[in-house]
Amino acid sequence: MANEYKAEQIKVLKDLEAVKRRPGMYVGSTGPRGLHHLVHEVVDNSIDEVLAGYCNEIKVIIHSDNKVTVSDNGRGIPVDEHPDYKKSALELVMTVLHAGGKFDNKTYRVAGGLHGVGVSVVNALSSYLEATIYRDGKIWRQTYSRGKPTSPVEIVGDIDEGKTGTKITFAPDGEVFESIEFEYDRVARRLRELAFLNAGVSIEIKDERFAREEKFKYEGGIVEFVKHLNKSREVVFPDPIYLQGEKGDVQAEVAIQYNQSFILDIFAFVNDINTQEGGTHLSGFKAALTRAINDYAKRTENKESILMGEDIREGLTAIINIKMPDPQFEGQTKTRLGNSEVRGIIDSIVYEGLTRYFEENPSTAKVILQKTISASRVRLAAQKARELTRKKEALGGGSMPGKLAACSEDDPEKNEIYIVEGDSAGGSAKQGRDRKFQAILPIKGKIINVEKSHLVKVLSNTEIKAIIAAVGTGIKEEFNILRLRYHKVILMSDADVDGAHIRTLLLTFLYRYMPDLIKQGHVYIAQPPLYKVTNKNKECFLYSDAELNRLREKLKDDKIDVQRYKGLGEMNPEQLWKATMDPQTRTSYRVTIEDAIEANELFSMLMGKDVEPRRKFIEEHATEAELDI
Repeated sequence: MANEYKAEQIKVLKDLEAVKRRPGMYVGSTGPRGLHHLVHEVVDNSIDEVLAGYCNEIKVIIHSDNKVTVSDNGRGIPVDEHPDYKKSALELVMTVLHAGGKFDNKTYRVAGGLHGVGVSVVNALSSYLEATIYRDGKIWRQTYSRGKPTSPVEIVGDIDEGKTGTKITFAPDGEVFESIEFEYDRVARRLRELAFLNAGVSIEIKDERFAREEKFKYEGGIVEFVKHLNKSREVVFPDPIYLQGEKGDVQAEVAIQYNQSFILDIFAFVNDINTQEGGTHLSGFKAALTRAINDYAKRTENKESILMGEDIREGLTAIINIKMPDPQFEGQTKTRLGNSEVRGIIDSIVYEGLTRYFEENPSTAKVILQKTISASRVRLAAQKARELTRKKEALGGGSMPGKLAACSEDDPEKNEIYIVEGDSAGGSAKQGRDRKFQAILPIKGKIINVEKSHLVKVLSNTEIKAIIAAVGTGIKEEFNILRLRYHKVILMSDADVDGAHIRTLLLTFLYRYMPDLIKQGHVYIAQPPLYKVTNKNKECFLYSDAELNRLREKLKDDKIDVQRYKGLGEMNPEQLWKATMDPQTRTSYRVTIEDAIEANELFSMLMGKDVEPRRKFIEEHATEAELDI
């Protein structure tokens, strides 16, 4: 019978079959994220050799056929026979999940990959993989296909006795991944980050497809990392403050520098893993920073006033880099450190280090103190402005902006709000929408650039205030995702340069003031059509020149009628609904933040005060631009 459920229905997946059946469980997805995760897993094995003190060179090559080679000068994966499994240790590591040297805290006291699944997962998801090991005066090699050995572990040559290392070459499985095209910038970004976090280690990347190559080596480590993050900003003092210490098994280093922006950037790492959700190390750092600056203020300036943490962190760029055995990760994405003892350790290292630094560098300490006092005054002014706004809203009988066309559905999970450029397009959207679940908020012109403006000025902007009120979550420290009124916040602007600028300004505001709205997948970009094409009384919408050219080629008829849309306002309500708002036919893109550090750099460079990095970016990418005439 079809509904029978007996022992024979229980399937046991052998070897790496589980990985091949459910690749997303192991590498995140079968899209670009999962594809690039393969490179990260192999590189992380080399980094573990760095952390153990046996490796200082890593090389990554993206070949012309989209194979990738990762090589290092570490100890080399053992090749001798395992006493229990009667197989080469190399074959065990490459073909068995949870096989590795990271479980006894002896071979690797500190490691990023703690689950022993990394390289075996890469093997399972590769149509071809070759492992070459340099050790014991010999070159050893074994090849695989989709996780299964296709040759024995064999000696293929001799080397100098002192040479050691591992070289892995793999070809991602085209039957698993949506695309096997690697992105150079994406790989290089992670390698550069690892070079910053491991001072003195040389990491090279070469792309044979485009003849691109770079070498990352930072003797200054995270000090240079902070300088890199602040390269598009005006800094308050030239050299970052560097603190380090070790207590028990925990090693910690911290680099901090203030800039003249109003943005806070703290990135915390544990064993080279970016703990995007923070954790005990971040809590310890914040507590120590606040206490150290307040103590200095009481000694030198004002014995009465207490500076808030948010005042002290305004304009701060900081890197926290922890190395420790057995980190316990928790949180939605398993990227929040949970070890309770770490908070006290980091608190002690940072507080003692900063107190000593302030005493030895009074001029820098005074500059930091004056900046935080100024931030405190502005915060209080912003607080009064917000309170005044709330009172006015209360007297007016409601807090919703007058231009908002609300929807009738009460369930936020079903609701969506369109933030629409221009009153004309807003009017069409209001008429064309489904009033049950779609709300419309028209905004006028370009909103304020929050990257260059303080909170007081931001909160006085009419359009910003309308967005904050409509979304409902609040901003910054007051942000609460449970108050979100619409689970889809959709940005809809014209498909031209001005529309792209408005969209960038809106994204900058959301990224800086409501980042969790993006991180939790609630922000979308509507894709309005460029053309309406009519042929024999049938019409369709096209979203690119390439689509139009394909249609012309298919029909082989110049009798089609083509209407080019210059703006959303040119579409009547029925067209706007069909082309951009009907869930059945519309095209929209979810905004994600896969790399918070890269997103931060991009927003700072494109929207910040410093013109030179922006000019350089435009010059480098000018040939990629498409003219909109």
